[in-house]
Amino acid sequence: MKYKLAVLVLLFSVLGFAQKETNGKIKTVVVTNYELGYVLHKPANTKDKKPLIVFISGDGEKGTDLEKVKIHGPLKYLKTHELDAYVVAPQCKEDENWNIESIYELILKIQKENKIDPERIYVTGLSSGGWAAWNLALSYPEKFAAIVPISGFVDLIELESACKIANIPTRIFHGLLDDVVKVDYAITIYKELKKCNAPDVQLTIFDDAGHDSWTRVYDNPEIYNWMLKQVKKNTNK
Repeated sequence: MKYKLAVLVLLFSVLGFAQKETNGKIKTVVVTNYELGYVLHKPANTKDKKPLIVFISGDGEKGTDLEKVKIHGPLKYLKTHELDAYVVAPQCKEDENWNIESIYELILKIQKENKIDPERIYVTGLSSGGWAAWNLALSYPEKFAAIVPISGFVDLIELESACKIANIPTRIFHGLLDDVVKVDYAITIYKELKKCNAPDVQLTIFDDAGHDSWTRVYDNPEIYNWMLKQVKKNTNK
């Protein structure tokens, strides 16, 4: 009996020592290929430096047919009007979401290949493109002279970082009757920016508009006139 007890003690002892935990760390780099189609409008005069409007469309314009990004926004406006500016409109693929770094890389590409005024780059977007506009500005606040998000939603992390873009002139638009992206998002980010003492931020809520509050904004020359007057402050050339 003593022999069996000794064997059991030894067995449990060995099993106990066999179960060890090891802590460690590993550094990995994950690279994702992201293809981004886009349409670029060039002004009549390309000899001098001109401003750049970055227009980010919504989920309804996803796909590979670039004509879709001309349905709304500045490229629709350009069918019947003129703008003395470059306009670039990226397109998100159907089964993907906006990738902020890819849009930023596109902006750098457009700057490199054209005469863009670095002090007059603007970002605007509708719906999911409004979300992307907020994220792009918050990720690269030194890049933009103005922000115009329309019917866009805002993540909690974005709200916590609002003060990073407080000095960028901003015009926020939303429909009171929006049942896709609640107007509360626009109100909340507006309040956060005001807490940061943002000197030039305005919120416009259309009482009679649903999710599509962008048509009346983008079809009106007023928003373009305002944008093109904005010049980035405290820039390092």
